[in-house]
Amino acid sequence: MEKIKRRWDILKNWQLVFPILGTILVAVTAYTLARRFLHAFELNNIYWEWVFTLSVAALLHFAMIRFFLWCFKKLSNKWIVQYRWEMIAIFIVFAITGSISAKLAKPITHYIGLEQESVGGWIYWPVRILIILPIYQVLLVLFGWLFGQFTFFWNFEKKMLKRMGLGFLIR
Repeated sequence: MEKIKRRWDILKNWQLVFPILGTILVAVTAYTLARRFLHAFELNNIYWEWVFTLSVAALLHFAMIRFFLWCFKKLSNKWIVQYRWEMIAIFIVFAITGSISAKLAKPITHYIGLEQESVGGWIYWPVRILIILPIYQVLLVLFGWLFGQFTFFWNFEKKMLKRMGLGFLIR
């Protein structure tokens, strides 16, 4: 445990929440992807279903953890944070925000009467992405605040809006 605390600059025990939560979320994602592979290749309802699922989930978990550690290393110079554990919190915020904004866009498109079957993918997906964008912006700052990273995400938000030509919204 001390090795983890040193590696992630954890000074207080409550900060351990972020590496633990990050690992759990990666494990859940790996399991979900393994189940999707299982159904995509019609391997469910076979004798080895759980062995396959758990093996693929373990491999995906290992690969994703390695990928995220590589991302931490690459982004450590770009994203200036005081402690390394804050990088985990930032990644968690990005993951939660992206997932929730995508989930919220579906009922909104349904509410305005936009269905992929009725208008086709060439209209549905660009409109859905345009709906996701403002939801994502608001949720990013909200979840950033909830995870104690408001300053990082507020600065990130201002930079993103300026790059999109919408800097006038934050003045």
